Amino acid sequence: MVALSRLAHLRARLELPVIKKASGQLEGRHRSIFTGHGQDFDDMVEYRPGDDPGDIDWKASARAGQPIIKRFQRETNLSLILAADTGHSMGALAPSGETKAEVAIFVAEILAFLARNRGDLVGLVAGDAERIRQVPARQGTEHLETMLRHLASDMTATGPPSHLSDVLKRVLTGVRRRSLVVVLTDEARPELGTEQDLKRLRTRHEVMVVSVADLRPTELTHRGGLVLDVDGGEVPDFVRRDPQIRAEAAAAVERRKSAVRAMLRRRGITSVVVRSSDDAVDALIDLLGRQRRGRF
Repeated sequence: MVALSRLAHLRARLELPVIKKASGQLEGRHRSIFTGHGQDFDDMVEYRPGDDPGDIDWKASARAGQPIIKRFQRETNLSLILAADTGHSMGALAPSGETKAEVAIFVAEILAFLARNRGDLVGLVAGDAERIRQVPARQGTEHLETMLRHLASDMTATGPPSHLSDVLKRVLTGVRRRSLVVVLTDEARPELGTEQDLKRLRTRHEVMVVSVADLRPTELTHRGGLVLDVDGGEVPDFVRRDPQIRAEAAAAVERRKSAVRAMLRRRGITSVVVRSSDDAVDALIDLLGRQRRGRF
């Protein structure tokens, strides 16, 4: 059945212990769906050690002769919002030889699969310099399959240039409910110019960044024939073979990556770089684990 193809294929690729380990990193991330601070009154119960003293109802306690607390139904789990960069650079190669789009979509499938198993809502905001697609957060396999197909169709090497700032701004204006926002982009982003967008986003939502590693054209010296960079056109063979140019290009990339990491640290945003679909699960487990330790 076509509607089940992506998640069914993913389930076949992942071993059950791996799924349980990844799901375990999401446990406790979101507030419980049962009791706590919220809008809907649930019950009045006897105070027990460990309960919040601020929940004690003093009038009820006086009548009962012992501490009584009010319990409320907590808000539902945070929605998961995939904020995806669909610029044409995502159609270029990752170090594994896959396209960055293939790796990013696989990460999106894993996150959608885990969220579905938890009963969380999942939505999508995807875009580039010319288009923005927003899919409201909902539940259900059919919804997730449709959302993932949209993402796959938009994330190609023939698309417009990246403009991640527009994606972040749409999340800010279009997602009202507090959510877990996972930004899917490549290693050249988020650009330093998006820092204020990320700062604002971080005040409203939990934010993580998953970047897919770039395969630099200068790393392709062992391959013959034409090499194209999606942003810059043909990369001449003599440029790729010049040791000094290759060293300078590598140094420039490292400076940019260090600056981006420093920006994300300033904004309290956990991030990870994924090099292939083979290491995607381990990278996500590491990311979610670090996010939990940093937040709770």
